[in-house]
Amino acid sequence: MTLPNALNIGCGNSQIEGWLNVDKSYLVKPDQVIDLEKLLPFPDNSFAMVRAHHVLEHISNFPQLMKELHRVCKNGAEIDVRCPFFSSWGQFNDPTHVRFFSTHTFDYFEKGNYFHEVGVDKDMFSCKVELNWSVGRLKFMNWIMNPIINLWKDFYVRFFAFILPCSEIKFLLIVKK
Repeated sequence: MTLPNALNIGCGNSQIEGWLNVDKSYLVKPDQVIDLEKLLPFPDNSFAMVRAHHVLEHISNFPQLMKELHRVCKNGAEIDVRCPFFSSWGQFNDPTHVRFFSTHTFDYFEKGNYFHEVGVDKDMFSCKVELNWSVGRLKFMNWIMNPIINLWKDFYVRFFAFILPCSEIKFLLIVKK
């Protein structure tokens, strides 16, 4: 079986034609049922694109999954990640969320950062981060709020994240091999 060049993990009902859509639940009828808490059943360097929208916050063994994604991705592959922002009301409403995401979450996978916990010996990803103020009824305000909160992300995160919490954080990871 030839694998598609793109992988949609935790696809749920958001399946993409031409991609390999995988999910833990057989109820959403993915192309393949897999448990992201275990090793991924794909060969090294299989994918040029990965989509992980609102799935990583459910993963207990996050460092292992990121190492597995790094393994199954080609050099230069793009991993599109979206998660609830750590101060988002949505982050706290879902009892299946096991982790929080901030602007520096993926610093873990850079050589020299937190080496004792992750055990990376090289930079695994380059990372671009964008905050998205709303995904719900107030998303019409994103045109004004997103440029403001993304102008000085660290300042926003430090002083305003719990006063005017944004809903979502987006990461674009580029795989380095």
